Amino acid sequence: QIAFMTLTLFPIRLFFAAFMMLLAWPFAFIASMGSDEQELEKPLSWWRKIVDILLKAIMRMMWLAGGFHWINVKGRRALPAEAAILTVAPHSSYFDAIPVTMTFASIVMKAESKDIPVWGTLIKYIRPVFVSRSDQDSRRKTVEEIKRRAQSDGKWPQIMIFPEGTCTNRSCLITFKPGAFIPGVPVQPVVLRYPNKLDTITWTWQGPGAFEILWLTLCQFHNSVEIEFLPVYVPSEEERKNPVLYANNVRRVMAEALGVSVTDYTFEDCQLALAEGQLRLPSDTCLLEFAKLVRSLGLKPETLEDDLDKYAASAMKMKKEKVDLKEFSAYLEFPVSQTLESMFALFDENEDGVIDIREFVIALSVVCKPSKTLETIQLAFQLYQSESGTITEEDLAHILKTAMGVSQIDVTHLFRAVDEEEKGKITYDDFYTFAELHPHFAEDYLYADQMGAESSLETSSLSAPNGICTDFSPDSAGDRKKPLQKKLN
Repeated sequence: QIAFMTLTLFPIRLFFAAFMMLLAWPFAFIASMGSDEQELEKPLSWWRKIVDILLKAIMRMMWLAGGFHWINVKGRRALPAEAAILTVAPHSSYFDAIPVTMTFASIVMKAESKDIPVWGTLIKYIRPVFVSRSDQDSRRKTVEEIKRRAQSDGKWPQIMIFPEGTCTNRSCLITFKPGAFIPGVPVQPVVLRYPNKLDTITWTWQGPGAFEILWLTLCQFHNSVEIEFLPVYVPSEEERKNPVLYANNVRRVMAEALGVSVTDYTFEDCQLALAEGQLRLPSDTCLLEFAKLVRSLGLKPETLEDDLDKYAASAMKMKKEKVDLKEFSAYLEFPVSQTLESMFALFDENEDGVIDIREFVIALSVVCKPSKTLETIQLAFQLYQSESGTITEEDLAHILKTAMGVSQIDVTHLFRAVDEEEKGKITYDDFYTFAELHPHFAEDYLYADQMGAESSLETSSLSAPNGICTDFSPDSAGDRKKPLQKKLN
């Protein structure tokens, strides 16, 4: 079927869809010229209403060309005055743009998108909230803009937000980011379904790429999509004060409507588990649990690297000195809490009530910079090295066990390979030179013997239970009664 459709229907559909997008461009360009905020907050003029209808019709024809012959819509879309924000989930594909083109609601987009030829003009027409990656203060400004529009009593168009912040394969809902819920205004949950016999829609971190997804989807004679507008969710006073609670409760409502589970893992956990560094995390790592505790403790992703520098400097002064829970609390400048106790337990390898603070710093470095393996190892060398700048095989074992979040690992083969002169100690320069010559040193000297082929990225990704990574199963994530896995047993 794919071979036949590739030679017949696929090029026709691709040409027609591209033609529809080009046809929409001049209308969007003219309607976007000269518009300012004051004009956008006014009711649409008669000619803009006509442009709106024309663009919606053109976009609908574009999706029709893609095989979406009909779009099943359930429920009633709320008016902007009833719900200023539409929260859409699950987010699994760029085909999730279908409800955006149907409603022309504003969306949150990276600022670079407006410079894309043709597509950038169409994006600009729907008056998005732009996020600039080059602006360190962009996150705060984005939240403030969402809040301003959401509290305008319906003067601005509705904002459509995908609160998961990344793509999954729809088998569960990951943690919602709080941005849509910070304004504390009513939101309307919107759920998406793609009830197709063959799933060519899903575009996650693993599996086929963007063009392959487009190709396979256009080779299907018909593609189904369901959009359901759930009842408007009005937050309680407690939810208005606590955006995280508000987000979790809305997620629960949406998960029940979809008939799926929820998991506490987040977009950042995706990046951590699938980082392209030289130390790929094994399936039994406890670093994902550590990352959750870091967030629960209140250490924010945008300031983690600054925090890391501060904690590393303190750890270097402490050297090999171990600390108890009270001293750990003072070190982090956080009061003792259940979250802090759980984090402490991860590093209390002998259950004797004290931990090596250097292990915390190494684990935090992995969470901050998951793909920058050598930077973490360099920091670890600085923490463990003697006055001569060297470490022993035992030190290297501590470093790599912590960096990988596992209980046991044999580093003998790796250490001997680095220690060519058989001195019984190595420097970071020795390790760096070896890593440059052997970029796959983990697979060659650690994973192959210790964890088997099933722990490599290529194999473990095949058994991912929800399309993100092997440890993100909702069943295991939701069982809070299970004891925390320690770094060492």
